[in-house]
Amino acid sequence: MMSRPCQTSCVPRPVLLKADYVIVGSGLTGSVIARALIDAGRDVLVVDRRDHVGGNVHDHDHESGIRVHTYGPHYFRTNSDRIWEFVTRFAEFFKYEASLKTLVDGKHENWPIAASYIAQHIGVDWKPKFTGTPTNFEEAALSLMPRVIYEKFIKEYNEKQWGVPADTLSADLCKRFDVREDGEPRLKPDCKYQGIPLLGYTHLMQQMIKDIPAKLNFDYLKRRDEIQADKLTIFTGPIDSLFDYKLGKLAYRGQKRKHSFQPGAGFAQPCGQVNTPMHSQGPSIRTLEWKHMMPRDKAERIPGTLLTTETPFSPTDSSAYEYPFPDDKNAELYRRYRELADDTEQVLVCGRLGEYRYFDMDQAIGRAMLLAERILRNAPDADRLPNG
Repeated sequence: MMSRPCQTSCVPRPVLLKADYVIVGSGLTGSVIARALIDAGRDVLVVDRRDHVGGNVHDHDHESGIRVHTYGPHYFRTNSDRIWEFVTRFAEFFKYEASLKTLVDGKHENWPIAASYIAQHIGVDWKPKFTGTPTNFEEAALSLMPRVIYEKFIKEYNEKQWGVPADTLSADLCKRFDVREDGEPRLKPDCKYQGIPLLGYTHLMQQMIKDIPAKLNFDYLKRRDEIQADKLTIFTGPIDSLFDYKLGKLAYRGQKRKHSFQPGAGFAQPCGQVNTPMHSQGPSIRTLEWKHMMPRDKAERIPGTLLTTETPFSPTDSSAYEYPFPDDKNAELYRRYRELADDTEQVLVCGRLGEYRYFDMDQAIGRAMLLAERILRNAPDADRLPNG
């Protein structure tokens, strides 16, 4: 595994922790891989610098009894029977199909955009503004809609989110939304399985990593000389941090969250998430109402409601990293770090921060399952794999 030169003494610190497989980070990627390796009878240790497992898949209860997703809303959905079977092994889910709204011209409009809205405001014969092959985010968005719609719903929202002009962002960012010809209000209507864990995401992650040796409040990057992986280190933190930022720092965006409790109120919004896309609406990009993301009968018994505004910023502390920056400059820097990682023996760098890629939860789980299978196939004792 990797080692660092002595900085204060030529006498190395003693190794305090040891396992065949050391997994750095207990988010979805690390925890799913850890579970797969443990289930296959491997010797595993998980370390995490936070004081809780689960990474950003974490929630907590407000004093009112309203459950808050600590690092922003998590809507679980998947079409995979295998992934659904995996998560329901650790938690019971209640059905929740997210419906989002965007506040435009004082009205709550569907998000993603409904074609009927465009027809009403532009005419039934509307056409996209841009034709050809998009080279940036703005062109890609305009290939889906007229400019006036783009400017009301898309342009300033993304400029607030990323802090740069829309035409400097990657065209691939547009893959996360579309124009709904049928006016379907649900965010992902075609997903077979959708829901939120009945006892919360923290409970889900605790159950997933239950009985797996884990050490919290352990900063691997500062204490890597104290730990030894005899076969493989699986690192799910920021890829650039593993190499002490020797090529430069990758950019990320995060969210500053401000909570506001309204005592005695029922529901303040028509749904759990309302986007505020215009600069004139302030720096925040959305307001969340958590009672919508709870079982309805429980939510209705709570007197009061909790709202959270999310305002984008550029964090310097990696614990606040949420969104890899979607532009060509950072894509190229990541490529160079990936070459370093791929050339490092006995280290696998993966996950949202390790692969510098935004994953939905089901994508992260599916990717981690695939990586775990590869690890087990390549292990010298692969013949110990269970059947099935």
